[in-house]
Amino acid sequence: MRVVIAEDSVLLRDGLGRLLSDKGHEVVAAVDDVPALLDAVRDRAPDLAVLDIRLPPSYTDEGLRAAREIRSRPPATPVLLLSQYVVDRYVDDLLSADPSGVGYLLKDRVADVAEFLRAVTEVGAGGTVLDPEVVRQLVGRSRRRSALDALTARERDVLAAMAQGQSNASVAGTLHISEGSVEKHVASIFAKLGLANDRQTHRRVLAVVAYLRS
Repeated sequence: MRVVIAEDSVLLRDGLGRLLSDKGHEVVAAVDDVPALLDAVRDRAPDLAVLDIRLPPSYTDEGLRAAREIRSRPPATPVLLLSQYVVDRYVDDLLSADPSGVGYLLKDRVADVAEFLRAVTEVGAGGTVLDPEVVRQLVGRSRRRSALDALTARERDVLAAMAQGQSNASVAGTLHISEGSVEKHVASIFAKLGLANDRQTHRRVLAVVAYLRS
């Protein structure tokens, strides 16, 4: 996979570059600010952009705004954003349009190499990945809306695991139930949330978005 990295910390930028290169990815650019990032995405056509949400000069939300611009340019380049802290409005902003090919991880997660590389692969392939801590905090501050109130306790457990990016097999292992049971719970979740079996609709992503926004 061809990757562009935007991170103002030289140590982290170089570390990410080495980690990705060691795993067979091609780092086509490693930059430290938004203008260089946008130029690299335009000129190098990467498969994925990994960037810090807070970049120079103000270190507020430059990375987030750059991600929106990158996603708006055809073809929309997948983006994996790294953040020091969970900021609810950043997550909502990321998920407000098409959440496919979007990831949000806390920087501490990079230390878990396997988890970080899984996120890189998933987002680069068009998936959606949210840091488990992001999910935990959002869920802890919110109530279920009426559509979600119809879910059973087990279905809510399954949906919470889905929101962490887990596959059906992984959910089964986490909840100590069979994969067949997970599939039945997922089908029930889709039905209760009114998500039709439409090939053009990412039902799994839409279910997670409904869960996080409730």
